[in-house]
Amino acid sequence: MTVTRRDFLNGVAISIVTGMAPAQILKASAQTATQTLYYPPTLTRLRGNHPGSFEGAHALAREGEHFNSKTLPIEENYDLVIVGAGLSGLASAYFWQQLQGKDSKILLIDNHDDFGGHAKRNEFHTSDRMILGYGGSESFQSPQHNFSDIVKKLIAELNINVDVMAKDFDKTFYPDLNLSRGVYFDKKNFGVDKIVAGDPGRAVSDDIPPDRLNGRNIVDFINDFPLSEDDRKALIALHTENKDYMPGMSPEEKTAWLDKHSYTQFLKDKVKLNDSAIRYFQQRTNDFQAIGIDGVSCSDARLCALPGFDGMNLPPMDPDDLADLEDPYIYHFPDGNAGLARSIVRHLIPAIAPGDTMESIVTAKFDYSQLDKPENPVRLRLSSTGIHAENVADGVEVTYLKEGKLHKVKGGHLVMAGYNMMIPYIVPEMPETQKEALKQNVKAPLVYTKVIISNWEPFIKKGVHEIYAVAAPYSRVKLDYPVDMGEYQHPRDPKKPICLHMVYVPTFPGSGLSIREQSRKGRAFLLGTPFEVHEQMIREQLQGMFGDAGFDHTKDIQAITVNRWAHGYSYTYSGLSESDEDSAQKIIETARKPVGRITIANSDSDWAPYAHAAIDQGWRAVNELHKMKG
Repeated sequence: MTVTRRDFLNGVAISIVTGMAPAQILKASAQTATQTLYYPPTLTRLRGNHPGSFEGAHALAREGEHFNSKTLPIEENYDLVIVGAGLSGLASAYFWQQLQGKDSKILLIDNHDDFGGHAKRNEFHTSDRMILGYGGSESFQSPQHNFSDIVKKLIAELNINVDVMAKDFDKTFYPDLNLSRGVYFDKKNFGVDKIVAGDPGRAVSDDIPPDRLNGRNIVDFINDFPLSEDDRKALIALHTENKDYMPGMSPEEKTAWLDKHSYTQFLKDKVKLNDSAIRYFQQRTNDFQAIGIDGVSCSDARLCALPGFDGMNLPPMDPDDLADLEDPYIYHFPDGNAGLARSIVRHLIPAIAPGDTMESIVTAKFDYSQLDKPENPVRLRLSSTGIHAENVADGVEVTYLKEGKLHKVKGGHLVMAGYNMMIPYIVPEMPETQKEALKQNVKAPLVYTKVIISNWEPFIKKGVHEIYAVAAPYSRVKLDYPVDMGEYQHPRDPKKPICLHMVYVPTFPGSGLSIREQSRKGRAFLLGTPFEVHEQMIREQLQGMFGDAGFDHTKDIQAITVNRWAHGYSYTYSGLSESDEDSAQKIIETARKPVGRITIANSDSDWAPYAHAAIDQGWRAVNELHKMKG
């Protein structure tokens, strides 16, 4: 199927400002009655690491370009400068105010045209309503179990209540419509386009109650797969037989083996599955781990609820891992953790939006012109790439690139809250051992695409609300989370528009590449792929999935936002890459050591891709500075 220019114009609601630099946006806005304010959440096409957000950093790191900042004058002075306005940077500003007072002058700079880091808001306007989506960071992960007292205190002070959040999430909305999870086999790889509904398997971080999955008998479910009889029998046996695939080994020996071998190796060497049967699982870990099963240890595969371990007499799972697996994944703003980011920004810069509750933040229209006002104690400067920072006698000087020009500011202290792997290039004075440690955090690339479709009756006809795609590019396609919060109501009429959440991870199965190497190759691929290629991939897959249920991509797709995260999830410990967890922890601690008046935050500095980790690391970084001040 070829996507024509006519299809593109008819199928995608394009903002007039898409692809423009911020200055161009403002100029166009002044001339256009329909677009009066700079408001990034409504922009479509390529978002996330959008064009214009990474070129300066790549010139510094990849191309070895040197920016001469020595002769630049100091333009502004602050008590604290923060490079990176994601959740960790925003939390750092919040905590600094608590410790140093609300009159303390703070500047946050960020290379993106919106704040929040991965916690991005996607906002769409159809003919009759606003539809929200999350462009990255989704939900609170097991807050009762995982959140530190610091994180709990922060969200309480922002009037965010996780118990109310849980009630706002309609856990049985899709089950009550007799919908289930399904599996998609595409024609290119399996000779037929087929969705098999009724997946009875549980999922890691599941938002559906285990007794409401609407799953079929596992034997009947797998026997509907368009696979050979031998492969279907082997998959059924794996799911139904509680077999010990490592007889003669002690539980400790099994655990050691599972830590050091991939799930692919386990299925091949221990379960004795054919490659064609193993292929069924290849993308099962894409969403949670941002890599396929050849890059996931068996221990992490167990965390993802993949089969084969129930009869192995293994030790109990770690409590944190068990919480991730079993706790309901229902602590969710309609725009994901952008709701948390917006709440912090509203606290820091009250003029940006009215209200002080989590309900009001959902529908509050932010006035971005308030972000960088000289009279505000906290200023947030977007589209500004930090490129050099150094300690001086009485503070820290920070140089950044904005609209092609270099600027220099001075701070009493500095928090580096951006991608940790970039810090060695920005802070060259740090020890070489620390630079090498920081470069070990190679973030995993992934894409969260949001598609507004005119109706979701094809999902009803197929009997599914979420689909795992075995081999098609987007491994996960689902109807958005059913959350009603404040004045915002989740779409409930299948005849009307809804937001689809789609997950794509560029992986290289069978390549033999390490986790870090796959991430590097995936990042290069994403940054070199234009929106039109993503769009064609999306249209072809959705047409193949739902074409026989009445879906027509030329008419039914109303908008596409591709949230491209070339630098996505923080790197996490894996027994496939590190010798042991103690060695990994030493790398983490070396990487985040203060450098003079410069401290390091971001979830990267804990090797943990979670909102609560980002906040905790902001707290640590600010407290290190607070201790320096005495």
